[in-house]
Amino acid sequence: MLKKLKPGDALFQGIIYVLFGVFTLSCIYPFYYLFINTISSNDLSAAGDIKFYPQQIHFDNYSKVLRISGLSHAALVSVYRTLAGTFLTVGASAFLGYLFTKKEMWGRQIWYRSVVVTMYFSAGLIPWYITMHNLHLTNNYLAYILPTIITPFNIILVKTFVEAVPPSLEESAAMDGAGVLRSFWSIIVPLTTPILATITIFSAVNQWNSFIDTAFLMTDTKYYTLQFLLWRYLNESSSLAALIRSSPDMAASVQNMQTPTSVRMTVTMIVVLPILIVYPFFQRFFVKGIMIGAVKG
Repeated sequence: MLKKLKPGDALFQGIIYVLFGVFTLSCIYPFYYLFINTISSNDLSAAGDIKFYPQQIHFDNYSKVLRISGLSHAALVSVYRTLAGTFLTVGASAFLGYLFTKKEMWGRQIWYRSVVVTMYFSAGLIPWYITMHNLHLTNNYLAYILPTIITPFNIILVKTFVEAVPPSLEESAAMDGAGVLRSFWSIIVPLTTPILATITIFSAVNQWNSFIDTAFLMTDTKYYTLQFLLWRYLNESSSLAALIRSSPDMAASVQNMQTPTSVRMTVTMIVVLPILIVYPFFQRFFVKGIMIGAVKG
């Protein structure tokens, strides 16, 4: 292709390819750096000697880190939170976005504007905490689920996407006796797969990465998420070392191999890995969904 271009155009495209190649490598390298440090000698990793390739390869870090007290349970909490929160958020966003396109909905404009206004105004951290406390959502698993069910940005995306669906499809279904729920499930959901996949990514990443709500609302360790433990490990290395030493079956590994650096990097990799695995399956829907859902007309 470059041979068919003029020299100036070929040079320009070559520079663009190089720049985007460098940008791509700069995005990939942090994950690669984490991975090679988790499978390399922990002493070399702690000294900062692992830069571009692994040395003295081993995979003991992953099996040993998963035996840290509370880590496996925290991973389950994060998984349950992500699955339940994403399912309810996507379902509510899809149905509300669809309802807000129906002119016969009572008070449609008022309800829609009431939802959208929450994107621009917030009461602040202290009123939020007081509200959650008064609703008995401290040390309560529902605190991870209920506040995220209604997400204005997702509703706007779905509403704009549904408005591009030809009304004649629903009119034909209505003539055959289909109600609102039937039309939504049989017509709207199949046609809005790209935008639903897009908001699924948004919701899943948000649920999986969230840890601030755990820090403020949860004092019981059984509600700790994997991300909260990672945040604590990254910010309190002394607590991390104490946690490792407190586990009897980890004592030998701490003496021989494990270091706070290796554990922090391994936990970070464990946290990032599920999203890296899931995202490619939704990527083909992402661009189409976000473009159609964000642009009206």
